[in-house]
Amino acid sequence: MTLWAFGVYFALVFALVVAMLAVSYVLGQRHREAATDSPYESGIVSTGSAHLRLSAKFYLVAMFFVIFDLEAVFIFAWAVAGRELGWAGYWELLIFSGVLVAALVYLWRVGALDWGSIQRHTR
Repeated sequence: MTLWAFGVYFALVFALVVAMLAVSYVLGQRHREAATDSPYESGIVSTGSAHLRLSAKFYLVAMFFVIFDLEAVFIFAWAVAGRELGWAGYWELLIFSGVLVAALVYLWRVGALDWGSIQRHTR
């Protein structure tokens, strides 16, 4: 077995990490000002608490992005192998896109994509 090569690699990586941390600790700057521990974003001092309640719409938009981003990945993969898949692959792509378009229309009808204050109620 050539397990020793893996052990040597692990030891070298571990030694490199320890060396980088040690050099950073020795050469790193140390600040003791009052503003050092205060959080800021883009150079602007924060106001208020970071513990805010966010609307569920933010999470819905993130889920929509993931879903439709995956659609783009699958369609790109189909486009790469389009000639080998033939007509069967073409019809499968149309069905796949149809299901995703139906989901988008459903989300649109329910009002999940509306950011305004008026909520649409479906019957």
